[in-house]
Amino acid sequence: MVFAVLALALAMFIWGRFRYDLIALLALLVVVLTGVLPADQAFAGFAHPAVITVAAVLVISRALQNAGIVDVVIRLLSPLRGRMILQLVGQTVAVAVLSAFMNNIGAMALMLPVALRNAYREGYSPAIALMPLAFGSILGGMSTLIGTPPNIIISTFRAESLGEGFSMFAFAPVGGTVALLGVLFVALVGWRLIPAERVQADTGDSPLDISDYITELRVPEDSKVAGRSIDEIEKLADDEAVIVGLVRGKSRRLAPRGHSEVRAGDLLVVEADPEGLKELIGATDLELEEARELEHGDLRSDEVVMFEAIVGAASALVGKSPATIRLRDRHGLNLLAVARQGRRIQRRLSHTRLRSGDVLLLQGGEERMKEALSEFGLLPLAERDVNIGRPQHLLLASGIFVAAIVTVVSGLLPVHIAFATAVAALALFSVVRRDELYTAIDWPVIVLLGAMIPVGTALELTGGTALLADGLLALTGDFGPVWVIVLLMVVTMMLSDVINNNATAVLMAPLAFDLAGRLEVNADPLLMAVAIGASCAFLTPIGHQSNTLVFEPGGYRFGDYWRMGLPLEIMIVIVSVPLLLLIFPL
Repeated sequence: MVFAVLALALAMFIWGRFRYDLIALLALLVVVLTGVLPADQAFAGFAHPAVITVAAVLVISRALQNAGIVDVVIRLLSPLRGRMILQLVGQTVAVAVLSAFMNNIGAMALMLPVALRNAYREGYSPAIALMPLAFGSILGGMSTLIGTPPNIIISTFRAESLGEGFSMFAFAPVGGTVALLGVLFVALVGWRLIPAERVQADTGDSPLDISDYITELRVPEDSKVAGRSIDEIEKLADDEAVIVGLVRGKSRRLAPRGHSEVRAGDLLVVEADPEGLKELIGATDLELEEARELEHGDLRSDEVVMFEAIVGAASALVGKSPATIRLRDRHGLNLLAVARQGRRIQRRLSHTRLRSGDVLLLQGGEERMKEALSEFGLLPLAERDVNIGRPQHLLLASGIFVAAIVTVVSGLLPVHIAFATAVAALALFSVVRRDELYTAIDWPVIVLLGAMIPVGTALELTGGTALLADGLLALTGDFGPVWVIVLLMVVTMMLSDVINNNATAVLMAPLAFDLAGRLEVNADPLLMAVAIGASCAFLTPIGHQSNTLVFEPGGYRFGDYWRMGLPLEIMIVIVSVPLLLLIFPL
């Protein structure tokens, strides 16, 4: 019965029609309702130390982000400007180091705008930088206990079976070595394996350079638009022209509100492509003003800024068009341009549905800009005119985090208690707001873990794990435990490429223990093989959230990932297995 449930769940994971947390919850309910798992154990997974630790790490990651750690990274990388290869190495190393001590998805979200900004600024394709960055975030997480949820899961399973989990840095000798070699591979060699059409640079102007799209229009005497609001005038051009400034006599207003009334003699500063401008003039009696050079500086002042921001993977803007966002009505902001995969969108902007990774050029008041970045889940791209962090908290947040790590390393507290205490301290000192204590947590991951842990227990109770171990041993024959470790790692890698890596770790950890018992060997190298394999989701964009996060911004195809990922996974097997046997003898 459990095998049938797992087979169906695996098929649904691969299909991708339903969210993985829903699939995991349905699998749990089936094994409970059929009596395979006792009802009193149904939701025991949500109290599991691994689940608590993962949730705590997510909140701590948000705290470090709030404290401005990304600004520190940007300053450290600034000397590499103008040197693409060094930039690739620097930002991939940076995301790997961050991933070792915070959630790797959080580290990826922090570094994504940095990598995109560098690509746009230096004139190379985002595809060159983003896949190495995603792979670097996955690799870095292998190095420590808290770097990635699979390591936490493996450690807690060890603690339940042997009475003690892995220490904070027990993963470092193997995971750290693999991460270092992997980062160098993807940053120096791997990106060259991406298809040429994806990495070809756009040698034209900056995708968000709107200098050629800014025009001044005069409202003549007795004009039919006199007395109308800015919103009404823009609708005459089907929102394909944006009024970004209004000059009346000696008064100059930038980013005027949509309800502002236009009068005869006013000068309107309009941002539109030639087609949108033609439509606006054709629908009104506005007159072109005498031509003069207009640049970005004409659209900003002490109160009004221009700001570039990336649409994040979880942004509320994904799937929406500028016409439905109503940025001006809600925040007093103008959307001036959108770039996608390094190129400005030229078609009708108002009806274009925004995607993750799109870069928006916004104009408006500084305070309103901060509100929009927070509400819509936008990630800053350009050099910061708007400070979104709370750098005064950086030392405090770092101190609390380091203290938590010290208590774990010294054995004073188990990891889930230490990190839960750190979260409480960060909340008490307002490094994270009360609402962020919940919004920072990736709840689908928590539901997935809480549901799959009891399903894994059901697999053990019914003898399913023993059957899987028999099958694996039959495949290796008389080749011995070394080849069992190799096969275990490869199978785990294959599963991680098509289903969530956390679910893979939950299912494979009991199998590692069973195999170690049958072979009468130390379980640690087998557990470590599962930990490494579960983190090696490099062949598809669906195996790991970091891969998914860069899929659209990088303009990749589904088949692009294996070109870099397959040689990387082969290298990892070749390097990690001897290291495992050396550091964790059988």
